[in-house]
Amino acid sequence: MTEDNFEPIDADALLVTFILNETVFGIDTNDIQEVVRVGKITPVHHAPVCVVGIRNLRGRIVTVIDLKCRLEMGSVEENFESRIIIVEWQGEPIGLLVDRMADTVVADPEAITPPPANMNVARSRNLRGIHRCGERIVAILDLNAIMMSDQQISQTSTWSSEAA
Repeated sequence: MTEDNFEPIDADALLVTFILNETVFGIDTNDIQEVVRVGKITPVHHAPVCVVGIRNLRGRIVTVIDLKCRLEMGSVEENFESRIIIVEWQGEPIGLLVDRMADTVVADPEAITPPPANMNVARSRNLRGIHRCGERIVAILDLNAIMMSDQQISQTSTWSSEAA
């Protein structure tokens, strides 16, 4: 992403932040339905490598994606701090598995800049920007870019239907 195609965040946007490795990421709260504990995840055969499996969430089948894997940062090692961020993509619930949750941050548009040019390409193409608040830096994820960068993920409803 360059400054020419940088899309600013809306004023007063609220970001839910979470940790992958020791990097702080954020997603606009408007894109999030809820955050849940990991629970029982059922593996799905022949799914893309970043798809951990499916989870029943109050009668809804949710495809769970390892967000670390998606961003080419390794894999989430599930523990008591791991969480699943539930979003909706193309009418289907999708869970994003993360190491741990942090807090919420009000996005100050004046403090958001494009990702640095020297950032890992796999990460920078999935970012809306970098939010600086004091000493803290939050990488703001672009949910559309994350979900569209691998067309196989958009086929999750097929796996969910077959496995249900």
